[in-house]
Amino acid sequence: MRHLAAFGTGLIFGLGVTIAGMANPAKVLNFFDIFGAWDPSLAFVMASALAVTAIGYRYVLDRKTPIFDTKFHVPTSMLVDRKLVGGAAVYGIGWGLIGLCPGGLVPALALGEPEPFVFLAAMVFGMTVARMAPAVVPEWPKLFKAA
Repeated sequence: MRHLAAFGTGLIFGLGVTIAGMANPAKVLNFFDIFGAWDPSLAFVMASALAVTAIGYRYVLDRKTPIFDTKFHVPTSMLVDRKLVGGAAVYGIGWGLIGLCPGGLVPALALGEPEPFVFLAAMVFGMTVARMAPAVVPEWPKLFKAA
């Protein structure tokens, strides 16, 4: 049942991403092009996702345990370190340059275009390099560390 629930959740997410146009890199890039062919519809998609998430988390976290697990798996660290900041920066830059993110990539693969497959290969390569490479960025100032 757990796998069926995960499949159903993924299917609904993929349909939502596709219907919202986030599997189309041009639509995402137009959202970032505020001085050109700006398309503000992605802001409504993000606001809707935020509202659903806020309501969902409120409802779900009132439970003692999840339905299909023995405990909730939520982050316990509040530390803002170089991995978090660097990863967020790379994610944002990549999304802004290419117009795809991992959430939009999966339904985009089903469209059969070559670009999402190139993006997938580059993403897997980047993840592999990040895990294998030694940390070369110096420690962030204490300003970025949570109390």
